[in-house]
Amino acid sequence: MKLVVQRVVRACLRIDGVLKGSIDKGLVVFVGFGKNDHETLIEPMVRKILKLRIFADAQDRMNLSLLDISGGLMVISQFTLYANTEGGNRPDFLQAMNPQEAETFFNKFVETCINLYSGNIVSGEFGRQMLVEIHNDGPVTIIIGREK
Repeated sequence: MKLVVQRVVRACLRIDGVLKGSIDKGLVVFVGFGKNDHETLIEPMVRKILKLRIFADAQDRMNLSLLDISGGLMVISQFTLYANTEGGNRPDFLQAMNPQEAETFFNKFVETCINLYSGNIVSGEFGRQMLVEIHNDGPVTIIIGREK
């Protein structure tokens, strides 16, 4: 599983030109699943992003988590995190999980977010073309991944 976590001041998600949802201060998380991932990884990863201390405290130090600030959370599936460009200019996605299984994993990821976090959560729709508007804060971008 690979995650790209971006701290934002706001973000919105459109699908087919229709606003699906928006968040204010919080995190946008792009999540991709590899063909060797298993469901037991989902809950620990969700807990990690909820507790990731990347928001400023009163001393302007990154010391607060999404839980601490009650921020928004946007979750977007993104198989392209498994792009391999070593063989040329056209990426292959051979290490990405097959779409049917990845959709199940993504839905479980979102469900876990909802179960563990009571704040504003917006999720993308698996396999859909989406427009994600992100206003990065910092910018702060954290990559969390499992290569095995």
